[in-house]
Amino acid sequence: MSNVLYITAHPLPEDESLSMTVGKEFIESYKQTHPDDDVVHLDLYQADIPYLDADVFNGWKKLRSQASLQDLSTDERLKVARLAELGGQFLLADKYIFVTPMWNFSVPAIMKTYIDAIAVSGKTFKYTKEGSKGLLKGKKALHIQSRGDIYSHGPEMEREMGNRYLEAVMDFFGVKSFESIIIEGQMKFPEQAPQIKDKAIQQAKEMAKQF
Repeated sequence: MSNVLYITAHPLPEDESLSMTVGKEFIESYKQTHPDDDVVHLDLYQADIPYLDADVFNGWKKLRSQASLQDLSTDERLKVARLAELGGQFLLADKYIFVTPMWNFSVPAIMKTYIDAIAVSGKTFKYTKEGSKGLLKGKKALHIQSRGDIYSHGPEMEREMGNRYLEAVMDFFGVKSFESIIIEGQMKFPEQAPQIKDKAIQQAKEMAKQF
């Protein structure tokens, strides 16, 4: 049995978002073909994802100096505890599915905030004399992303940073198995939008069987 973390970063519901629609098709197919796996949905727009702000850094500093949680301010304690909870959830998972749109060539800000929350030295990676080492070896990740234009090839290719960012972060964490389902061109070629959607859904269903 595997623990699966299904992480969505889109403010709109599934019937109003192509990436969320394809994500839903993927996860439903996955559940059917992996009935014994435990799937947890983390909706970043509905979850409490603290920023790494002064409260967090001050709280961590106090804890490193052997202070107890009671020595932290209320805000420091709540934020530090929530970050620990998010990090623990991420570490427990064996497989990660990220669902995002491409916004301004990247991912929504809430996804970056979440990555900041789980990128913790000694947990997801560590520093050594030879450089950084990922600590999540043997796990796998998938990114489902919708783009209105074509960014997988051509002059716009180098501008896309969302999928490349998540792949780089997963590699940094030691997650070497990273796959993508990219839905693109539906706004540039609206007459092809139904076919683009159907093709992505089919790809998602097929990939779910093997993931």
